[in-house]
Amino acid sequence: MKSIFTAVVFIWGCISLGHSQTSNAIIPQEKSLIWEIKGKNLNQASFLYGTIHMIGKKDFFLTEGTKKSFDQAKQVAFEIDMEEMNNIMALVPLLMQSFMKNDTTLKDLLTKEEYTQVEAHFQKIGMPMMLLNRIKPMFLSAMDPESMMGKGGQKEDIVSYEMEFLEMAQKQKKNVEGLETAAFQMSMFDSIPYKVQAKMLLESVKGGGESSDSQFAEMVDLYKQQDIQGMQDMVNDEGGTGPYNDLLLVNRNRKWIPVMEKMMQGQATFFAVGAGHLGGEKGVIALLRKAGYTVEPVK
Repeated sequence: MKSIFTAVVFIWGCISLGHSQTSNAIIPQEKSLIWEIKGKNLNQASFLYGTIHMIGKKDFFLTEGTKKSFDQAKQVAFEIDMEEMNNIMALVPLLMQSFMKNDTTLKDLLTKEEYTQVEAHFQKIGMPMMLLNRIKPMFLSAMDPESMMGKGGQKEDIVSYEMEFLEMAQKQKKNVEGLETAAFQMSMFDSIPYKVQAKMLLESVKGGGESSDSQFAEMVDLYKQQDIQGMQDMVNDEGGTGPYNDLLLVNRNRKWIPVMEKMMQGQATFFAVGAGHLGGEKGVIALLRKAGYTVEPVK
């Protein structure tokens, strides 16, 4: 893997993928971020949208088809319940899960020279390592603004699709749900050895700068083209999530299907999940089609 960048954006609901593709009718070929789900035993259509967690304000867009689909839905479902993130009582135990077990520290996982390099990087961006030493390395990567948006990105210039949809849902008084819990997402950080995470963090720090900027720009360009296959190919070229692809992506896709079915049977739902979950033979679109639903792009 050339950098941690693709793994980080995956963890936070963006666009990471790493499985092979086959020529099959169930695999989506069209360029679209918004898909209509109907058929089987549904009394009304639901919708599936592929998000990117962070994008520049100048690049943010919502098609008319997306806005219309959102308005038609009675409830909105994210990977996790976004409203839960505003509950301080729910956040405290989640923050505790960000620490490595058994008092493990980053110093334990890297050589002295490697640790000094990581420490200097976070010190430079105003994040003292003395406060971060016990945080799980992949979670630490997700906290790194340069890893997420490159050196040129400023916080005020960044938009989150999830937060935009959440605001829209709240204005329209729509119910908000989650396909999985935040605690489950946090637990995935324990499924990858801390030493592996530390090496990935080091690689990110060493390989940042112009390379990360160009990767992010390429991803955004593909996203604006609504090219989910192109995004998959890009991440495949970067090495994807390697041996952890099933854990981080495929298994979660499969677990989501029965949850989505139950929600859709109840009322029209607008699902907003990372765009990397949509495509391919093991993506959500293909799995829904295998389950008997008609899933088509919204024009």
